[in-house]
Amino acid sequence: MSGDGRESEGGEEEVRGARRIPGPRGAADDLDLASVPLPPLPPPGGTAPDEAVPEQSAPKPERDGPEPPAAEPVPGPGPGPEAADGGPEAGSGADPVPGGPGPEAADGGAEARSPELFVSSAPVDLPHQVLKALLGAWALSACSAEETAAVEDHLTGCAPCADEALRLRDAVGLLHTDGSLDLDPTLRTRVLDGCFGRRPARIPVPEWAAPYDAETARLDALLRDIGDSEWHAPVRLQWFEEERQVSRRTTVAGVIGHLMAVDGLLSAALGLDDPLDGGEPPLDPTERTETYWSATRRPPTRAVREPWRAQSHELIRTASFAGRNVAETSVSYGAFALPLQDAALDRAFECWVHGGDIADAVDYPYPAPSAAHLHRMIDLAARMLPGALAGRRGAGLAGPAKDLVPAGAPGRSLHLEIEGHGGGDWYIALDSPAAVGAPERAVAQVALDGVEFCRLVAGHISPVEAAAGQEGDREAIRDVLFAAASLSRL
Repeated sequence: MSGDGRESEGGEEEVRGARRIPGPRGAADDLDLASVPLPPLPPPGGTAPDEAVPEQSAPKPERDGPEPPAAEPVPGPGPGPEAADGGPEAGSGADPVPGGPGPEAADGGAEARSPELFVSSAPVDLPHQVLKALLGAWALSACSAEETAAVEDHLTGCAPCADEALRLRDAVGLLHTDGSLDLDPTLRTRVLDGCFGRRPARIPVPEWAAPYDAETARLDALLRDIGDSEWHAPVRLQWFEEERQVSRRTTVAGVIGHLMAVDGLLSAALGLDDPLDGGEPPLDPTERTETYWSATRRPPTRAVREPWRAQSHELIRTASFAGRNVAETSVSYGAFALPLQDAALDRAFECWVHGGDIADAVDYPYPAPSAAHLHRMIDLAARMLPGALAGRRGAGLAGPAKDLVPAGAPGRSLHLEIEGHGGGDWYIALDSPAAVGAPERAVAQVALDGVEFCRLVAGHISPVEAAAGQEGDREAIRDVLFAAASLSRL
């Protein structure tokens, strides 16, 4: 070797005619075919020296005579051995040289044309496990042409993989949908009904507690989806006092603290711990909320979710184990009292209403309860209307009674027709809470959508905006609508 690391010219001449080992090739998909250098082609004829085209890989034709030395140049094209035997003369164009240009080169039309390279898309032979692992990439159209052909060829003969591929393609379709991906609000109920249908619970949740169970679960699902900062989003609570609408500003965490404080009334009735520790806690829901908020040294955060959810679980569990008689246990709200089954329905209603307030604050979809649960909430409000109407009449906020009747007898009534979700027909006694509403004594009719009626009872809309249809005694209609709004509270 010379000092610069290169071999001498003589050594280079000795190995020039030997075949070179090609370097590693890239995958067909990674090659830029336009930039691949092509080997030089020999001139037309079969007498080109072998060393002039060392890149040619085609076998050399056997010759009758010895080959000329590698270093001696050939003076020009001459007749080959075939010409000496009377065969066609080399270079005449009769027989193309293997690996050389075709007939087009003889005409001078495509001598420089390079042979085209093709990438085969025929399916490759891959084992079952590899093809199964490629199904996800195939569903996303991320496979190469060969892999796609192999997978699709495999799917024609493998039923399990074909089913899995169909499911994956359906899932990919969901990634590009413009519709909402939120779950159906009735999904939880349907799943539980299916589970209990196959294996009934040893101690089932009482039917009267099912709305409270469902609404606390729905609100908890909403709370799990929001971020830490959204717990401090402002929420404005609205309700009616006498003839006007009032409001109170708080946060998402403050609303959950309010629900937990009022749910403590049910906990106390069942002998459980009251979240308002120390002293004699008030019974009025508004006073209990104010007491809880004032006792909190710092603004409540998402940490309030765990004790609220644990309290709701304990209420449902205790009611389930207590049996049937517990449904009639009295729950005092200070100014009035409700049996436990109605109090649980009242708490389910408020949980849904405040869940909607939170959803509006964080821009989250929050549909109405199921039709069966909403119907029961409307029924509770309708049963409370005669007492609320009598209370407003005693405070001078409603017109006087016009036709008093004995307790239990049919009296003047208003036909409350609730349309749509959770709808039905109720007849509200107008003159005495002890009277019974009857269709034959109806003097007025009001038609309302079910959700709109609940918004009226929650104090979220005014009585003037609520009625969709009115007919009959105008004074009776006004008194009932304002009595419905007076059922709202903080």
